[in-house]
Amino acid sequence: MNIYARFHEVFSAAGDTPALISPEGPQISYKELDELSARFARVLKEAGLKPGDRIVVQVDKSFGNVGLYLGALRAGGVYITLNTAYTSAEVDYFVGNAQPSVVVCRPKDKAAIDEIAARHGVKSVEVLTDDPAEGLWAKALAAEPDQSICERAPDDLAGILYTSGTTGRSKGAMLTHDNLLKNAEALHQIWGFNKDDVLIHALPIFHIHGLFVALHTVFLNGTPCIFLKGFDAEKIRENLPRATVLMGVPTFYSRLSALEGFGKDDCKNMRVFISGSAPLTAQASDEWTELTGHRILERYGMSEAGIITSNPLDGDRIAGTVGFPLPGYSVRVADETGKEVPRGETGVVEVKGPHLFKGYWQMPEKTAEEFRSDGYFITGDNGSMDETGRVTIVGRAKDLIISGGYNIYPKEIEEVLDDVPGVLETAVVGAPHADLGEGVVAVLVARKSQVPDEDLQAALDEKLARFKHPRRFYWVDALPRNTMGKVQKVALRKDYENAYK
Repeated sequence: MNIYARFHEVFSAAGDTPALISPEGPQISYKELDELSARFARVLKEAGLKPGDRIVVQVDKSFGNVGLYLGALRAGGVYITLNTAYTSAEVDYFVGNAQPSVVVCRPKDKAAIDEIAARHGVKSVEVLTDDPAEGLWAKALAAEPDQSICERAPDDLAGILYTSGTTGRSKGAMLTHDNLLKNAEALHQIWGFNKDDVLIHALPIFHIHGLFVALHTVFLNGTPCIFLKGFDAEKIRENLPRATVLMGVPTFYSRLSALEGFGKDDCKNMRVFISGSAPLTAQASDEWTELTGHRILERYGMSEAGIITSNPLDGDRIAGTVGFPLPGYSVRVADETGKEVPRGETGVVEVKGPHLFKGYWQMPEKTAEEFRSDGYFITGDNGSMDETGRVTIVGRAKDLIISGGYNIYPKEIEEVLDDVPGVLETAVVGAPHADLGEGVVAVLVARKSQVPDEDLQAALDEKLARFKHPRRFYWVDALPRNTMGKVQKVALRKDYENAYK
């Protein structure tokens, strides 16, 4: 039940088909990628990795990084990938919590990681760069391939993804081989992957989107992946004519749209554009459709559950919604007790299914808090479901604003303000208010110049009840975002905590 056994079947059949293609020229076939994974499995075992052991990885995106990941799976290891922006203090927490046998890092981090590893009893620290002649990659190329694939049970761990930890210490979501395979197979099916597909991959691979969603679906397909080191709008544009699928975050699409002359001719070979990891505004979706003739397919997921819902490949993709539950998933919108609310009403999205994680690493109490007695996981996202089962996300439950006893969902305010001519994007947060408990604050980015407050107020007057209106408007050059493009509302609440004082 090792997920790599499924990949191995596809890789063997794909043979000399290019697997990863760099726009700069180098490429690696599926046959070569399979062998590279076997070489990495060998050196990881020699470094002390045993089945069920954790391996913590904080390295830059490269072919070698992919080979390392597949080698770890092949050897039966539990892969933990960390954001390359994390500091040594943050890595110290992850290593201490995960207790890995092997840590792989960049050369510039080696000295700090050695100290961390010694403190936590790590067996081996290795370095990986994007140069095959250096470090662990060079060791792998010199090693004899280990063609075995470690047997794993469906419920055995394949990876741990640490959540962002914006409300406390990061939690490690434990994902099994069955979780990852079931989710990848469902996405491969509903997104219509076929033998002619070519994926453009410009996402980081320290995150569920780039690693488990993008790479797993193309690996099940056995077709080429144009592998960019990072997001570069011009490079994506150059490669669109030889691709059919792009997976990205909303920022990808806004920056492509801003390229001079970008439009239908650039996208005529494309089959589908997919967006996730952060909300896509209805305005941005409509603008993309008008410009390119394609409607972006938005989906919704999280580290603990993979992809949960998706707009349909065939059928209406409604801007501002995240579509329907994946096959095998049960999704409900519930009140604070877990009772389903009437269709159309707002509550907390809860989910159950084979893609759902096993719990939080070494946090049984936290795991118990997040699951209902009937097995549903409480996502912490507020949303609604219409009569057809289509889901709309209105924001994180912790972002809910309670003002004068009324519940206010920031997304509906953001949608109104985003539609005002001259407004590029908006984030709405709550700030302490002596009388109301919380007051509503709007932080805005202009397309060119700031929009007068009276124009903003006029739009709000037309669409929303007065108690929902922001009484403070602040203009900024850009909203704070994390690596995956999500607006950091924790930072905004801190920045504007004195707005009503």
